[in-house]
Amino acid sequence: MSGDHRIERDSMGEMQIPSDRLYGAQTERARQNFPISKLRFGRRFIEALGAIKLSASRVNRALGLLDEELGAAIERAASEVMDGALDDHFVLDIFQTGSGTSTNMNANEVISNRAIQLMGGEVGSRSPVHPNDHVNMGQSSNDVIPTATHVSALIAIERELLPALAVLHAALEEKAKAFDHVPKAGRTHLQDATPIRLGQEFAGYASQVQKAIQRVSSTRDSLAELAIGGTAVGTGINTHPEFGSAVAAELSKVLDVSFREAENHFEAQSARDAVVEASGALRTAAVSLMKIANDLRWLSSGPRTGLGEIELPAVQPGSSIMPGKVNPVMAESVCMVCAQVIGNDGAIVIGGQSGNFELNVMIPVMAHNLLESIQIMASVSVEFAERCVAGITVNEERCRLNAESTAALATALAPVIGYDKAAEIAKRSLKEGRTLRELVLEEALVEPAELERILDFRAMTEPGIA
Repeated sequence: MSGDHRIERDSMGEMQIPSDRLYGAQTERARQNFPISKLRFGRRFIEALGAIKLSASRVNRALGLLDEELGAAIERAASEVMDGALDDHFVLDIFQTGSGTSTNMNANEVISNRAIQLMGGEVGSRSPVHPNDHVNMGQSSNDVIPTATHVSALIAIERELLPALAVLHAALEEKAKAFDHVPKAGRTHLQDATPIRLGQEFAGYASQVQKAIQRVSSTRDSLAELAIGGTAVGTGINTHPEFGSAVAAELSKVLDVSFREAENHFEAQSARDAVVEASGALRTAAVSLMKIANDLRWLSSGPRTGLGEIELPAVQPGSSIMPGKVNPVMAESVCMVCAQVIGNDGAIVIGGQSGNFELNVMIPVMAHNLLESIQIMASVSVEFAERCVAGITVNEERCRLNAESTAALATALAPVIGYDKAAEIAKRSLKEGRTLRELVLEEALVEPAELERILDFRAMTEPGIA
C-alpha cells in the first residue's frame, strides 16, 4: 500500500483504491465505467441497504450460518450505513448496471472493510470479513436492489409524503371553511358560469389532496412485498428457505414498518410493477397539485388587471426591473415539481417494461426517480401549504361583484321565465354591461321578492335548501 492508495483484487484482477475509501475493487471498476452524471442514490436508499445487510446478518446468525463475531461486526458496520456515517463511501452513478449490482457490491465492500476495521484487521484484505461470502450471504443483487427500492420508497411515503400531503390537505380545508360564505362566479371553459362559493372551490381542492393521499396510501401494500430470498432468478438458490421471510420480519422490527416476503419471487424480480404502480399514484397526485396551483395563480391574477379574487402571500420581490411586482412563486414551484414528477413517471414506465425474462434491467433509474418524486412532492407540499395556502386572503367585494355580473345567472331564471327569454336577457346583459337583476326588474319579468329568492347566492349554490 502506498501513502495514497491500496491494491484490492476481484475476479478480474487488481485495482488501485484511494487509501481513505472503504469501497473495494468492484466499486472502483464501476466508478470508472460510469462517470455519466452526478446523480447518486440518496439517503433513503442507502439507509435501506444498510437495514437489509443488518437484517440479513442477524438472520444468518440466527440460522447458524454466520459466525457470531463476524456477524456482530457486520451489523455494527451496517448500522453505520443506515445512520449515514458512511455515505461518502457510496460513490456510484445512478446510470450503471441495470440490476444495481455495482451498488450492492458498493454496500458489501464498504460494510466488509468497515467490519474488518472494527475488528482490527487490514482494510482491503477481505479477511476476516468477506464482502460476498459474509456480507452478501444468502443474497443476490437481483433481490437486494429491488428490496431496497421497495423499502426506501415505503419508508419515504410513510414518513415524508403522506404527512406532507396531510399538512396541505388541512390548510386547504381550513380555507374552505373560512371562505364558505363568499359567493363568486363559477367558470367553465374559462368563461362565466353559474355562481359558486369560494369555500366550495377550496373544498374541491382539499378533496383532490385527500384522494391523492388515498391513492398513494393504496400503494403501500404492494411496496411492502419484498424480493429478498429469491437470490439470482427467483429460485432462492444458495439461501436458506426461511431466509426471505425472516429478513422481512427483521426489517419490520428495524424500521418499524410492516414488510413481508414476496408471494411469488419470479414476479418480484422479473417485474417492477409495484414501482410503476406507486409512480402512477404520484403522477396522479402531481396532476392534482398542478391543477390547484394553476387555479390559485389564475384567481390571484392581476391584481388590478386580472381576476384578483384572492391574494397570495407576498414572499419575495417578483421582478428585477418592475418595482413592486409580486409573483405567485410558490404556486410556480409546485408546477415545476409536478412536471418533474410526471417526467420521472415516464422514465419509470419505460423502465417497467424492461423486465426481460427473469430480471428487470433498469432498476437503479426507476428507484432514483421514484424516490426523487416522493421527496420533492413531500417538500413542496409543506412549503406550498405554509408559505402560500395558509396566508391566502380573499377580495370579497370583487368576488361578489363577479357573482352578480355573470350572465350565467340566467340559468336560475330559466325555470321561471323560460330558456329562450333567459337567453335573451343574458345576451342583453353582456351587450349593455348591466346585471340580469336590473334587466329582469326593468322588464317586470318577475316580482322583486321572487327575484331575490331566485338569485339568492346561498340557495343557488346549495340546490335543495329551503
